[in-house]
Amino acid sequence: MRGLIACLLVLPYRFRVPLCGWVMAQMIAPLAGWRDRIRANLALVLPDLSVREVARMTRSVPDNIGRTVIEIYSGTDFIARANALPLEGAGVAALEAARAQGRPVILATGHFGNYDAVRAALIARGYPLGALYRPMTNPGFNAHYVAAIGTIGQPLFAQGRKGMGQMVRHLRSGGMLGILPDQRASGGEKLRFFGLEALTALSTAQMALKYGADLIPTYAIRQPDGLTFRIIVDAPIGPGTAEQMTQALNDNLEALIRRHPDQWFWIHRRWKPVKPR
Repeated sequence: MRGLIACLLVLPYRFRVPLCGWVMAQMIAPLAGWRDRIRANLALVLPDLSVREVARMTRSVPDNIGRTVIEIYSGTDFIARANALPLEGAGVAALEAARAQGRPVILATGHFGNYDAVRAALIARGYPLGALYRPMTNPGFNAHYVAAIGTIGQPLFAQGRKGMGQMVRHLRSGGMLGILPDQRASGGEKLRFFGLEALTALSTAQMALKYGADLIPTYAIRQPDGLTFRIIVDAPIGPGTAEQMTQALNDNLEALIRRHPDQWFWIHRRWKPVKPR
């Protein structure tokens, strides 16, 4: 993967991005078993899709993932494009007000479009946005990956005791935090996602409640040219219990995925069978 990325970065941006999408869709996805996993997830939650649409999704989902990977590694080229993207949506005013007042904000996004386009666009506008990330199991590639996402902006907080402490201090100082809470959490609550039980971590909503942070869904929707995005800032999630707020995040993301199904990372085991407690 590192060799592939290095080779692609030699090419002009407008060529490297679609080429990485093609390589991911046509070469890596079949070898990694992604096509079977995408089919299984779609059969589970969107069983009415036509055979033709499912076949298209097995190509378009890895293509978007490939584009996302090389965009993140493209550093200044990617940042320059994200800088020019306007902010849209019902939550823009709330986001601007929080920054003006020095209040903390948690921006909840998902493995959709290119989630780091949101971070790049906001950091370019001076928002004090940090990001929580899950370290990869391969130490060599993890260091490579962290260096790439660190180029887009700082600070970064690794999941774990040390990273959590740094993240809490950032929020308490009025900082903003980006989180992707759309993966299966083994110790999470049984909430609904596409009408089925999906173990979901409540920690995002719990932090918002504990530190008085606005909880705002944000997304980057890839546009038909495959290179640009719309940055959407939805209205803040209203206060409630952590379960209610997290379910609202699930519902918000689900509605977006239904409008743009090929932009979510269907390769994750989001609906892995829930074991009895």
